[in-house]
Amino acid sequence: MNGPEENPDNPGNTESGYDYVIVGGGTAGSVLAARLTEDPDCRVCVIEGGPSDVGDERVLRLRNWINLLESEYDYGYTTTEQPRGNSYIVHSRAKVLGGCSSHNTLISFLPFPQDLDEWVERGCAGWDPLTVLPYRKRLRNNIVPVGEDDRNPIARDFVTAAADALHVPVVEDFNRRPFADGAGFFSLAYDPATGQRSSASVAYLHPIMDRRRNLTMKLETWAYQLVPDGAGRLTSVRVRYADGSTGTVRAEREVLLCAGAVDTPRLLLLSGVGPADELRALGIEVTADLPGVGENLLDHPESVIVWETHEPLPPNSAMDSDAGLFVRRDSSQPRPDLMWHFYQVPFTVNTERLGYPTPPYGVCMTPNVPRARSVGRLWLRSSDPAVHPALDFRYFTDPDGHDERTIVDGLRLAREVANTAPLRGWLKREIAPGPGLNSDAELSEYGRRVAHTVYHPAGTCRMGAAEDPMAVVDPLLRLRGQEGVRVIDASVFPTMPTINPMVTVLLVAERAADLITGRPGPQPEGGER
Repeated sequence: MNGPEENPDNPGNTESGYDYVIVGGGTAGSVLAARLTEDPDCRVCVIEGGPSDVGDERVLRLRNWINLLESEYDYGYTTTEQPRGNSYIVHSRAKVLGGCSSHNTLISFLPFPQDLDEWVERGCAGWDPLTVLPYRKRLRNNIVPVGEDDRNPIARDFVTAAADALHVPVVEDFNRRPFADGAGFFSLAYDPATGQRSSASVAYLHPIMDRRRNLTMKLETWAYQLVPDGAGRLTSVRVRYADGSTGTVRAEREVLLCAGAVDTPRLLLLSGVGPADELRALGIEVTADLPGVGENLLDHPESVIVWETHEPLPPNSAMDSDAGLFVRRDSSQPRPDLMWHFYQVPFTVNTERLGYPTPPYGVCMTPNVPRARSVGRLWLRSSDPAVHPALDFRYFTDPDGHDERTIVDGLRLAREVANTAPLRGWLKREIAPGPGLNSDAELSEYGRRVAHTVYHPAGTCRMGAAEDPMAVVDPLLRLRGQEGVRVIDASVFPTMPTINPMVTVLLVAERAADLITGRPGPQPEGGER
């Protein structure tokens, strides 16, 4: 395969071995690095493609998240053409220590028990709610509802209007117990007193990076291939350093892939692990024929409806999308099936493309599909590691039209909320799609064409039972048919959690640390479900 040229004169090419090599210093990788190095005799190396976030206010200040998109901290993956969706979405993937927890809005929800029940039904024994949810007691992040000083008056009025218009309760803490519906301020992983992130890197790595001699951090170091040893085990990782030279980092126990739902399958495919025929067609030598690598690409698609406000809004906010709304259209289910983020800024990057004006000040609601039924796939375009993979989310292609119908319902219900006091008094006019679009067909066409992502790709190395031919890892997160490699990030999700998935990734990583070390997990408490 093609790849960066190794420089034999660079001493960085000769690497001592480590017990564990973690590829990706993001949400999951930060947790694993902290937990595994609690044993002073365990040598851990973290390979992270981006720089440190320590002292970097652009990253650490939560409200600056939107300015990190498509910046030097972003790998900026694009989608293939989406005939029924929006082909212009940039799927931001973070290039900085802490990964997407250093890059996103840090909205923090525990997964619903039913989300985990679905994993068990898909062959993921040991991932039931009674086993997984108690790990929340181990999380080091400071997860709290949006602070009182950050609660903008228009967001407060949105919560009141949403509850009154749609007859849902006001929820004070979405993580206190599972809920079927509700409106309220989100819980965030941050410090309300300072507005600083409590990302995975801040919570797990910053306190230990300079204190644990058994932790090696290789920042601005990009992993591009796994290399087998003489026995055929994938024990080493080929990397490119910031100066362009390359080297190899060796794991004596296990390689732990935590690069996320795009770069973990990408790395496996570049290493010859994936659909054999597709790999051979690219000239990549097949290490393991695993047809599920890159399949089952999941996301939370959402659309947008924009209003101009009569005047500029008060300036206070945690991150400009501090409140949200959930409804349950299917009363036979205990979970919500429609979600909205309420943005205190007009998010118009996709509406402008269709010719809609940008208001001088405004707000928007983003109807979101919590459990989308459209499923995509990821594949390599080339054996050259520098070429971005193809991401085809196949948005709005589910045969029964569930995802499309959810967006249409979401646009209609958003209008009901907007027409309800006290929110109604803030709004001057609906900018997009505008009051002239009312039929299901019109709202569907608009809603799909301006659809976006909330940056939640998942599922591309999904976990499953031994008899599942498309499972990439087993319930112990071990790469199928290979010794010494585990996958620990959102790519292992067999199905998408209903809610924003960052906390689910943290829980997976905390549990993975116990699976690796053999330590017992936390005991369940009453009412875990």
